[in-house]
Amino acid sequence: MYTHFKSIWAGGLLAAFALLAPAAWAGQAGTVVFVAGDAKLAARPAVLDVAVQEGDELATGADGYIYIKTVDQGFLVLRPNSKARIVAYHIDNANPANTRVKLELLQGVARSISGVGVKQARQNFRFNTPVAAIGVRGTDFVVYTDQQTSRVTVVSGGVVVSGFSGACGPEGGGPCEGGASRELFAGQAGLMLQVQRGQNMPQLLRSPAMSPADQGTPARPDEPVGKVGGSGVTDVSLDAQKTTTVLNNSRALGQQTNPPPAVAPPVVVAPPPVVEQSPPPVVTPDPPVITPQPPVVVTPDPPVTTPVTPPVTPVTPPVTTPDRKEVVWGRYQDIAGGIADAAVQAKLDSGAYSAQNFVGVYQIARLKDTAYVAPREGTASFVLASSDAILQRTGADAVQAAVQDAHLDVNFSTKTFNTGLTVVGDGLRVPVTINGTVTKLGEMVNTTLSDSKIRGYLGGANAAEAAYIFQYKTLGVMVNGATTWGR
Repeated sequence: MYTHFKSIWAGGLLAAFALLAPAAWAGQAGTVVFVAGDAKLAARPAVLDVAVQEGDELATGADGYIYIKTVDQGFLVLRPNSKARIVAYHIDNANPANTRVKLELLQGVARSISGVGVKQARQNFRFNTPVAAIGVRGTDFVVYTDQQTSRVTVVSGGVVVSGFSGACGPEGGGPCEGGASRELFAGQAGLMLQVQRGQNMPQLLRSPAMSPADQGTPARPDEPVGKVGGSGVTDVSLDAQKTTTVLNNSRALGQQTNPPPAVAPPVVVAPPPVVEQSPPPVVTPDPPVITPQPPVVVTPDPPVTTPVTPPVTPVTPPVTTPDRKEVVWGRYQDIAGGIADAAVQAKLDSGAYSAQNFVGVYQIARLKDTAYVAPREGTASFVLASSDAILQRTGADAVQAAVQDAHLDVNFSTKTFNTGLTVVGDGLRVPVTINGTVTKLGEMVNTTLSDSKIRGYLGGANAAEAAYIFQYKTLGVMVNGATTWGR
């Protein structure tokens, strides 16, 4: 059947056969372009060049890998001890609104690289696990799952993830978006989203040991690499272990390949081969190199520094570059054992910052000469970078407190935000939830005026930074605080 459709498309589709195109695209999801170890397709051993159909189930054993190149030039990669299913794969290039793609990872680790058809109809793509729904923003992502927990990391682009609840059920199609969903983008290095069974809002975690790549199923060195462009994956590495048939098949499907090397070259990409190299500290990523091999770092320093020092010393002007943070905040009163932030006050008195806002015992301001530039659509989730808080019971002295369980989500389309955190101190845990709007200048202002107040700013490149100060009053207690965020 695959050969039949391939010959039809290769010869050109005449108008008389136009009605056959949707059936061909809808029935065939892709083609097997690589198999290693124990790998099955539709309960039979997977072989090269065989077509993958809608409804087919893929499974790998302890040493199994299978790569599927989709009909729209994307990829689905299944790593060892994994099971997945192609629920639907209907691509309509003429009318992307009719495109429907739905994949399921039942267990193990899979990587999904969006093809051209998916990129044109992201609203109609769904990747399910037993506990979560994943949508894309034009994406390359990796998923680990069992029956209780799913974790997602992003290689390029972004994803939107939600636990199953309410209107977001496994039977649906397209991304689940709303208050219980959360986004993750490739720029948020070292972060992942985790969803556990029964959990609505995904957790944003920073734990490399728990990432999908570290679940005992590492990527092979020859796994597809590169970003997905208008014509599909721009660079796919195929190593010497593949036969000429695989290479020819890959080229016939329109992907570029690297020439087969004599030795496996992608040592940097795959951690296991790095260990076998004689100088592992040189090949490993940057952070580990410095620690285990101080001689490498120290040796070049003396000869480089000695001759350069005399002429450079009088010329260097580090003092003339002031600390010009875009947004600054600090306390303006001595309270709860802390003192007023004189350094922040000095910056505000310099005249370089806009009129400051006061909330509780905190003040905040932004540089006057900065312009607010933000995406016109989409949403973003921020990660707490720093915080300060105080808690005061009625009739008692204020005490220093901590900020926990914090989240900040911004909807650039509606120019709104939602934030929540818990202030912990004096034996109390005070949850705070505030909604608000983002002005055209990037100011964050709350819309709930009864017991809470917030003032802050979005800033940085593409609105990737945020900061705000807040106050919340409830029965017998008041909390104040300040936060800084990034993504």
